[in-house]
Amino acid sequence: MKKILSFFLVVSVCISYAQNKIQSPQDFLGYEIGSQFTRHANVINYFEYVANNSPLVTYHTYGATNERRPLTYAVISSEQNIQNLEKIRTSHLQNTEHSNTYTVPEIAIVWLSYNVHGNEASSTEAAMITLYELITKKKEWLQNTVVIIDPCLNPDGRDRYVNWYNQVKSTPFNTNQDASEHHEPWPGGRPNHYLFDLNRDWAWASQVESSQRLAIYNQWLPHIHVDFHEQGINEPYYFAPAAEPFHEIISPWQREFQTQIGQNHATYFDKEGWLYFTRERFDLLYPSYGDTYPTFMGAIGMTYEQAGHGRAGLGIQTDEGYILTLKDRALHHTTTGLSTVEISSKNASKLNKEFRKFFDNTSLKYKSYVLNGAEDKLKSLTKLLDKHQIEYGYTTLEKVKGYLYSTNKQGSINTKGALVVNTNQPKGKMIKVLFEPNALLTNPLTYDITAWSIPYAYGLDAVASTTLIPHSPKNTTSIHNTPSPSAAGYISKWNSLQDASFLSDLLQNGIKVRFSEKDFTNNNIFFKKGSLIITKSDNKNLSNYDEVVTSLANKHQRKLHNAITSFANQGVDFGSPDVKLINKAKIAVLKGKRTSSLNYGEIWHFFEQQLHYPITAIDTDYFKQTDLRQYDILILPNGYYGAYFDKNTKEKLQQWIASGGKVIAISNAMEIFSNQKGYDLTPHSAKKSKDTLGNLIPYDQREKESVTNFITGSIFKTKIDTSHPMAFGYPDTYFSLKLGKDSYKLLQKGYNVSYIKTPENVSGFAGKEALNGLKNSLVFGECRLGNGSIIYMVDNPLFRSFWENGKLFFVNAVFFTNNHKFRI
Repeated sequence: MKKILSFFLVVSVCISYAQNKIQSPQDFLGYEIGSQFTRHANVINYFEYVANNSPLVTYHTYGATNERRPLTYAVISSEQNIQNLEKIRTSHLQNTEHSNTYTVPEIAIVWLSYNVHGNEASSTEAAMITLYELITKKKEWLQNTVVIIDPCLNPDGRDRYVNWYNQVKSTPFNTNQDASEHHEPWPGGRPNHYLFDLNRDWAWASQVESSQRLAIYNQWLPHIHVDFHEQGINEPYYFAPAAEPFHEIISPWQREFQTQIGQNHATYFDKEGWLYFTRERFDLLYPSYGDTYPTFMGAIGMTYEQAGHGRAGLGIQTDEGYILTLKDRALHHTTTGLSTVEISSKNASKLNKEFRKFFDNTSLKYKSYVLNGAEDKLKSLTKLLDKHQIEYGYTTLEKVKGYLYSTNKQGSINTKGALVVNTNQPKGKMIKVLFEPNALLTNPLTYDITAWSIPYAYGLDAVASTTLIPHSPKNTTSIHNTPSPSAAGYISKWNSLQDASFLSDLLQNGIKVRFSEKDFTNNNIFFKKGSLIITKSDNKNLSNYDEVVTSLANKHQRKLHNAITSFANQGVDFGSPDVKLINKAKIAVLKGKRTSSLNYGEIWHFFEQQLHYPITAIDTDYFKQTDLRQYDILILPNGYYGAYFDKNTKEKLQQWIASGGKVIAISNAMEIFSNQKGYDLTPHSAKKSKDTLGNLIPYDQREKESVTNFITGSIFKTKIDTSHPMAFGYPDTYFSLKLGKDSYKLLQKGYNVSYIKTPENVSGFAGKEALNGLKNSLVFGECRLGNGSIIYMVDNPLFRSFWENGKLFFVNAVFFTNNHKFRI
C-alpha cells in the first residue's frame, strides 16, 4: 500500500513540476511577446505545446478557413473540472431549458475571442500570455471557472497583415506615422479571405469561419463573452459598460454586470496610470456583432478596444506625442482578459442564476412568427435557423392573425404549410431580435444599421402573432427528373437564387438556355416571365443533352416541366423574339485601391460560393490598360473613385458600352455617371436652408440635431416594374435596405425598375430631412447607351450577403437585362 501511495505521490509531484515548468510564450517562441508579430502557425504550436504538457488545458480544432488555416479553441480550468468537462457543459445548458427541477451550478463559463479583425493583431499575442498566466499564476480562479480561448477568429486576415508587416518594417521599427510600415496596402488585413468583416457576420453566418464557430459556441453558450479589438492610435482603451442604445431585450442584470466588469478593469488601469473610456461609441443594438450576438444568447457580451489597429505596427508615435508599442497593447489586453476571468470567478453563482432567468421567455409579446412564400426562400431561411439551432416547424392553419409585415398593420395572411418559429424555446429572445418588425431605438446614433428584420431580408409574407401557433415537422420529398428525348424542351421556373445556381451550372456545362420575357402557358401550365427554356433545337449538337439537363436539375432539386411541343396554349412559343438566348457572359469586376474591399468581397463571394460562376478580377493598378472588348459585363463595386475615371477613361468606357457592353454600378460607383451626358443620372440636390443668420445650434447638440438628415440602415418599401427583366421573379413591391441618404432622381429615358414614389420607411431609423430627399427616387434602374446598358444599383443588394431577397435582382442584371448576344 505504501508503495502504491509513494507511486501516486511521485506522479503527482512530477505533474506539478511539469506544470510549473511549462514554458512561457517568450521562452517557447524565442522572443519577447510584442517584440515582433507571431505567425498564426506559431500561435497554434504554442497552444498545442501547452495542452500537451498541462492537465489544465485541452485544445481543439473546430474548422478551417478558406486558405486552410485551422480554427481552434482551448478550454482551461482546474484539473478536476477538465476531467468533468462534459458534465459541466451539459449541466450548464440545462439553464436554458428552464425546467422546474434543476440545481443551479456554481461554475462560470468565460469565452475570450481574439483577432476577429486580422490587422488588430495585438490580441492574439495577448491570448498566449493570458493562457500562460491562467495556468501558472491564476489557477485559483479556475476552480470555479471554465475559460475558453479562441486565439484567432480570422487567421487568413491576421497572416495577411503579419506577413505584409514583416516584409516592410524597419529594424528597429520606425515610429514615424509617415513610415510605410504604418500604411497597409489594399485591402488590408482586417477582413477574411473573401474580404468580409467577420465581426458583422455572427448572426448571418455567411462565412465559413462564422458557421463553424457557431456550432461550437452553441455547445457552450457561455456566461461571459469578450471580443478583443483595436481602434485608432489616439484612443487609449475602451471597455464595458457599452454605449446606448442597448437593445430592449438586454436584462437589467446584463447592464449592471457590464458596469461591475468595467469597474474591475478600472482598478488595474488606474493603478498603472493607463487611460481608458467607457459608455461611448460601441452600442448593443445590431445583433451580428461579437458582443451583441452573445448578449442576445444570455451572455454578458462585450467589446474591448485597444489603441493601435493596423497602423500601429510594433510601435508608433501618437498625435499626443507618446510611443504606443505592441508590448503595451498586448499587456493591456492581457490585463482586461485576466480581470474578466477574475470577476467572473468571484460571481460564478450569480452569473448562473441570472443566466437562467434570461431564458424565461414568457414576457415576450409575440409568441410566434409565421412566414409564407416561395419554397426556396423558406428553405434558405431554415438553413440559417439550423446554424443557430433555432427550432421551427410548419402549420396546418389556413390563416393567422397578427402584425402584418407588408402593411405595418394588424391583419391576417394565408398560412397553410407556412413556416412557424415560436419563441417558447431557449433561443426565444434571439428569435425576437432577428424577426422583430422594428427594433426599439433609445438613440438613433448607432454604430451600425438599425433594421435587419428577417421577413424583409428573405422576401417572405409574414405575421407576428401574440398566440402560440402549433406546428409540426414537414415531410420532404426529393425531386427526380427523368430524360424526355421526344420533348421539344424543358421549362423551369425562375424566382430564387437556387434557380440562378441551376442556370449557372447549365451554362458551365455547355447547355444553351433561353428565358421568356413574357408570361406563357405550355401544356396547360402557366409560366411567369423569366422562366428558363432549354430547347432540343439549341442543344442538338450535344448527344447527351437530355441526360445532362435532367442530372443537373436533380442536383439542384429543380422541377423540370417537359414541353412536348414548343407551341404555347397562350403567350409566346419557344421561337418567339421574346424568348431570348442567355449569353454565357464573360464578367470583369474592378478591385483594388479606390474600390470598397467589403463590396468587392461581397461580389467575389457571391459568384464563387453562391452562384458558382467565373469572374475576372481586374485591379485598378492596370484597369485603364485593359482591353474591355474581351468582356460582356463590367461590375463596378461601391468605391471612392474621385478623379480615377478621368476624361480618357470615361470615353473608353462609353465606347465599350455603346458597342454592347454592360456596366453594373453599385452605390457610390454611380457617381462616375452622375450628371454626365448620355447616362440619364441626376442626384437629388440637398435643399438650401432659408436661415441666413448661420447655424445657432449649440456645440454639444450638433450631433443630436444632425440625425434629421441621417438614414442609418433602414428598410424601405419600393415599387417594382415587374415587366422589366431585372425584376423577373419579383412581385410588384420590394423591401430594400437603404444604408444612407444618397438619392438619385428617377431616370427620364431609362427604366426605373425599383423606385420610391413616396418614402415609406417600414423599419429602422430615417430622419425627416433624409426622408424628404427620397421622394421620387431611384433604387434600381437601367440606362441604355447605344447597344449597351448601365445598371444602377443605389442600394447594395449583396450587403453582407444577408439580404437574401436582393440577390435575384443582381443575377437578373447579369443574365437577363439587355443580354441576348451569344458569345461563341
